Amino acid sequence: MAVHPYHPYAVAFDVMETLIDLDPLSERFVEIGQPAELLRPWFLRAQRDCMALALAGDLRPFPEVARQALRTASGNTASEEGITHVLEGFGRLPAHPDAEPAMRRLHEAGVRIGCLTQGSRAATTGFLESSGLGRFVETLVTAEEVGVWKPAPGVYHAAAAALETPREHLALVAVHAWDCHGAKRAGCLAGWCSRSEVEYGDVFTAPDAVGATLTDVVTGLLELTTA
Repeated sequence: MAVHPYHPYAVAFDVMETLIDLDPLSERFVEIGQPAELLRPWFLRAQRDCMALALAGDLRPFPEVARQALRTASGNTASEEGITHVLEGFGRLPAHPDAEPAMRRLHEAGVRIGCLTQGSRAATTGFLESSGLGRFVETLVTAEEVGVWKPAPGVYHAAAAALETPREHLALVAVHAWDCHGAKRAGCLAGWCSRSEVEYGDVFTAPDAVGATLTDVVTGLLELTTA
């Protein structure tokens, strides 16, 4: 069997929501007197604000932006101590159950594995260690260290360089259509998991593989071959 010209040699996983299950973090919102339902709008605000700063030519660490986003999302009712309590929970969150079998499948296929995140290195490293996923991951690339935020092309190019892989043979795996679009526009492959968004947005460039679970997605990427 001949290798498809775009067969992935390496896969970079998005981390927040793709690998990390954020839902348990809602318990910390309740513990600081905030509604559990604030989790999603806060996280979306933090992502939006990171992108807005980047578009304006600025780059701030995710924890700083997330802290300010929680101040705003809570109507400035969350204390600084409470916000710290919420943010400290990032390193203690569990992985989605499909993360380990997806990485194991890639590892057994000889595909290099990395992570590409907007989050901090410290929190992401803590998550990878506590979840047991770290044993599969060769490299971790953060937007802060690259100096550009997803979905700018440079961050995907940095992941390809870190994994020593031509960008056309690097696949991003994410649950966010906008992230997959960014990877495609940067000349990479993309695999989209429908776990969070259900339907892929038609305003975005189509991914190369789609699946209901991360395992389904990596299976689709590995099948990018021709007879």
